Amino acid sequence: MTFLKPIFFLIILLCSLNAKDINPSFTYLASGGVTDIVINDNKLYVATKASKVDIFDLATQEKIDSITLPKIKDFMGDEINSNIYSVDVLNDMILILSQGNKGGRAIHIYKDSKLKEIISAKERMFIARAKFVSKDKIIFSLLSNELYLYDLKTNKEIYQVQLSQSKFSNFALTEDKKEIIIADESGDLKLVDIASSKIIKVFSKQNLDNVFQVDIKNNIILTAGQDRRAAVYERKNSSAYHKNTSFLIYSAGLSPSGKIAGIASNENNEVKIFNTLTQSDLHMLKGNNTTLTNIVFINEKEVFVSSDDKRVNYYKID
Repeated sequence: MTFLKPIFFLIILLCSLNAKDINPSFTYLASGGVTDIVINDNKLYVATKASKVDIFDLATQEKIDSITLPKIKDFMGDEINSNIYSVDVLNDMILILSQGNKGGRAIHIYKDSKLKEIISAKERMFIARAKFVSKDKIIFSLLSNELYLYDLKTNKEIYQVQLSQSKFSNFALTEDKKEIIIADESGDLKLVDIASSKIIKVFSKQNLDNVFQVDIKNNIILTAGQDRRAAVYERKNSSAYHKNTSFLIYSAGLSPSGKIAGIASNENNEVKIFNTLTQSDLHMLKGNNTTLTNIVFINEKEVFVSSDDKRVNYYKID
């Protein structure tokens, strides 16, 4: 059977050589550098470094609204824009994690054209990422890798758990919002049951350093590694491999099926699209000018790519 291995890798090499270059079909212009993007109900929600969450209609490709947070004061007392670290949408609610005065972090929910503060920056909780679990609960993580489940009805913490001594990097929820995969500077990934906060499984040995981003779709897990490795774990059969790149992998994302992946590929901020099952390279997405921040698939054939500048590029990859 060993003679089959060279044939398999030859097929992958030939597929890689045939990978097609693709330029953006359209570019959305946000109010500032893009930090996070979410797709919901045929709308694109774009978190920026300019105190704004911009909302675009995907049908018309036009900006239809912007949520503006108040400017803040830095450590010198100067007024500056608030950096929006993450955004999420559930029904008619928009969850916004933002920079507060003098380095603090605040969480707001925007509903009925009003901002309601959930976590004040005065609490000095250095929150790195926050997402909805349900209409009554949110989950967020601190830079210190403490995970919080928070009840919006009672305005109280359900739990607080220290998952690791390593610095937090990123997390992603499963489609049913029952589990969360957490990445940190150790390179290991922890799959956690949200209801109980118990660690279900640890995925390791593919990344040797900090994991910038992680995604999970249909039991496929993808990482963006500082070690220039994009790891792919198959949860059900426990298989794993990694793809090497020539540059730090700042961003990664999976299609809804988990069969197609996009990763930051090189110093030109190009995105490599590949098949997670066959490992074959399919496309190279071009036209991104600065460091990539998000790769988000609409479906198996359409994907958004954002970066540190105002541009969110839309690609058709069929």
